[in-house]
Amino acid sequence: MTTAEAILRLEVLPASRLSHLAGDGQGSMLGGACFSHPARALDAGTLPLLAVDMRLPAGDEAICEVWHCAEPLTSGQHGPIRYRQGDTLLYGCMSLDEATLQDARSPLQATTEAAYLAIFELLEARGFHTVLRVWNYFPAINRESHAMERYRQFNIGRQDAFLAHGRSVVDKVPAACALGSAGGGLHIAFLATRADVVGVENPRQLSAYHYPSQYGPRSPTFARAGLVRLGGRDMLFISGTASIVGHQTLHHGDVAAQTRECLHNIAAIVAEANRQAPGAGFRLDQLAYTVYVRHAENLAAARHEMAQFVDAPVSVVFLQADVCRADLLVEIEASGGHAIGPSQVDRSTGSTPCPTTIV
Repeated sequence: MTTAEAILRLEVLPASRLSHLAGDGQGSMLGGACFSHPARALDAGTLPLLAVDMRLPAGDEAICEVWHCAEPLTSGQHGPIRYRQGDTLLYGCMSLDEATLQDARSPLQATTEAAYLAIFELLEARGFHTVLRVWNYFPAINRESHAMERYRQFNIGRQDAFLAHGRSVVDKVPAACALGSAGGGLHIAFLATRADVVGVENPRQLSAYHYPSQYGPRSPTFARAGLVRLGGRDMLFISGTASIVGHQTLHHGDVAAQTRECLHNIAAIVAEANRQAPGAGFRLDQLAYTVYVRHAENLAAARHEMAQFVDAPVSVVFLQADVCRADLLVEIEASGGHAIGPSQVDRSTGSTPCPTTIV
């Protein structure tokens, strides 16, 4: 792997430290998201920071995932989007209430389409041609309303926005996740770049954008991962990854087996990324992970499986969230190649101590 200095760094820290960091280090802060239940109001000035209502393991403090960038940065606002950008990277976020419209679309579908249209308009205005990574959070993701599951409504709105802007929905799509929050509206954060991004698919899985119609009238518009070269370093952004092989859910009701299957899928994505970028040398023990577990009582099992599968301390954040299919109990996302200032898993207990910054 190249030793070039990373222009991008991920830091995980308690929300209580955020105001101090924003005061001292705002020059390098690109943006991020903070998770707590209920969502905490953030005093972050012009920084694009989401406040997401999401449950954490019992006793854990509200936590933030913050991206830093070594480029000179400026902040701005475009409609509902707060953003911060450098020469090659832009991070933006927005929080929207679901619209009430007098038409055939559901409020979530309409709000999702409007949100993604705003993203594409901003990127065109600022000269960023590629969306690298998107994080989507909204409540009751598996609930049915307007005669359709809400995740499927979201997929229609997202794809309609891609099509309206002439963007492909089967190739050159970003890495992404969509999780069910505990409350609030539609929260979206995204990372865009002027660099070229290569989509990475998992040979163990059917590409999500080719899913059959049994999963909804529109396929999910995301790649399994995005591979990009920034500042002389290869970086990998792995989408939310679940216990799916082909297009089917495996290990119904078994969170330990589902966690292992997630990690096998991530390992396959890493191997494919290394095939496409032979000098990258991505490794499972050098990634930063976020693990979403549906039920609080399953957190310990997911922690144990993570500690057993990845044979080293790694940066891991555990959150409680609903996953995009009702039969999925866990979802894991990851990224690597950038610098990481992580919390670490204690392999003797599977517990996650207070996050620390490691540069």
